[in-house]
Amino acid sequence: MSDESPLIRSLRAAVAAAPEDVPLRLHFAELLLAEGRGDEAVTEAAVALQRAPGDEAARALMLRAMGHPAVPDAAPAAPPAPPAPVAPAATADPAAPVGPAATADPAATVGPAAPAAPATDDASARSSSFDWNAAEQEVGDLVGPRFVESGNDGAPDGDLEQPLTSDGGGDPGDASAWDIDAPGSVRLADVGGMQEVKDRLEAAFLAPMRNPELRKLYGKSLRGGLLLYGPPGCGKTFIARAVAGELGASFMSISLSDILDMYIGTSEKNVHDIFETARAQAPCVVFLDELDALGAKRSRTHHSGLRNVVNQLLTELDGVDGAENEGVFVLAATNVPWDVDLALRRPGRLDRTLLVLPPDAPAREAILRYHLRERPIESVDLGKLVKITEDFSGADLAHLCETAAESALLDSARTGTVRMINMKDLLGAAKQLKPSSESWFASARNVAMFANDGGMYDDLVTYLKKKRKL
Repeated sequence: MSDESPLIRSLRAAVAAAPEDVPLRLHFAELLLAEGRGDEAVTEAAVALQRAPGDEAARALMLRAMGHPAVPDAAPAAPPAPPAPVAPAATADPAAPVGPAATADPAATVGPAAPAAPATDDASARSSSFDWNAAEQEVGDLVGPRFVESGNDGAPDGDLEQPLTSDGGGDPGDASAWDIDAPGSVRLADVGGMQEVKDRLEAAFLAPMRNPELRKLYGKSLRGGLLLYGPPGCGKTFIARAVAGELGASFMSISLSDILDMYIGTSEKNVHDIFETARAQAPCVVFLDELDALGAKRSRTHHSGLRNVVNQLLTELDGVDGAENEGVFVLAATNVPWDVDLALRRPGRLDRTLLVLPPDAPAREAILRYHLRERPIESVDLGKLVKITEDFSGADLAHLCETAAESALLDSARTGTVRMINMKDLLGAAKQLKPSSESWFASARNVAMFANDGGMYDDLVTYLKKKRKL
């Protein structure tokens, strides 16, 4: 590779960084062919055909690289062959194109003397035998390592699985009131770090449900639910899905828009239908997102429709007409638990709470790895990034990676030279951003100091004292 021109080296690195960019790969193959590197051009064209089957430019380039005559710009006028008498030899090749595009390829000419399409078969053979490991080693000295070890004491390199994402980004899609997701594969092991949250979930919610014999022995009921609260963007929705996965239960995500209706009585009927559906599909996790909007304090609600929704929700949590909620697990999430109607938090309803805080060091490392996994990066010191992003939420970390990518993209567009995302981009992005949880903790501090009735927010008080914010 020492005799390569600077342009070839730059394009080789760019293709390695953006393997899905077929036009860029074809441009690279054209330059290789122009420099007499026919074998390499064939390989690149084969990869392009693998990613974009039927691409005419890739097919034409493949033919030229293999020494076949180029397709003429204008073929002499000839009457089109009728579709009925197509020779068997032409239809026997499943790789041959059908329709008008077939006449543009001399290797797929219709008629008795038409040969098989060696270009397409050869391209497929070369594509299927392409050695990706060798290619990666070939460009390794151009791109550089994606991650480097921190020189300082950073976050430990644990066995971190798929990380938490933001509340919005963690959902595969917004489910309507009657849509039920089948039991998913997400488990608590997929949550990066946050061991204290996992331990509390296990002790307060999951252990009794996993051990029916012990539950029966101790007379433990499955009634009641769990309220997740904390700063926005810290993964409450993702945790709810992980709990559903642990239970092997279906999942229903309910928001205010799924319930409210302009006609009187319809909103309450929607609440009833949701719980009836969940009972019929038990075991099922009903996840009430933004509970402060669904179950706001009735003393502060001036619209009778919203008060009726809260009343209906209380009725469903208790069971209707003797209907049991056995196998229906209610989880709820809110950023402002102090705005939730106290009746919803009564024993037997959402009587257990769990504070979901900004991700700890192992979780931050997992989140950063997750959001950088498909981006072109080099020499990224994760340990240093983890240290300077304390108190960042999962959404903040996702935004940090997006900002760094934007910086590298603009720089590449300005200079005309594609480059990788590096530590300078990431550190610059971290310097621009501030943890979004700061404003939440400012409000939560007042609640912890003056409204901690019955020790409802003891875990929040403990955290604020630990962080010297109280």
